[in-house]
Amino acid sequence: MAALIYYLGLACLFTHELDAVIHAEWRLLFILRNMPNDSAASLFVALHIPLFFGVLWLSNHRRKSVRNLTRLSVAAFLTVHALLHFSLSSNPAYEFHGTLSLILILSAAVCGIAYLSARGRSFLRAPSRWELRRREQA
Repeated sequence: MAALIYYLGLACLFTHELDAVIHAEWRLLFILRNMPNDSAASLFVALHIPLFFGVLWLSNHRRKSVRNLTRLSVAAFLTVHALLHFSLSSNPAYEFHGTLSLILILSAAVCGIAYLSARGRSFLRAPSRWELRRREQA
């Protein structure tokens, strides 16, 4: 179940990034906001290729420890990301006031919190013999 929540949060984030192109999010970002608009827009889109690749690859890494750390980090980011948007919402360049934008940002954050909560519960629970055996084989 935690994996489904994680991927739903990731889907919300990726869809938000499509929305971010519509709303010129690069105008809010430290380095990109000082660049000419066309150059900043192109760089903003291009930078998402290695970013998305890295997140997808590491989220499905063959080593469970890498997978888990990546998913926990991304889930935490989904929450922090919503807080960043909230803190930037009074900026004149901030354009994410529409219903869809808010749903995507908040849904990603809720998924991040739910994933962290689900994983936290599984870390606190003592593993069964079957789980211990399975971990040894991974």
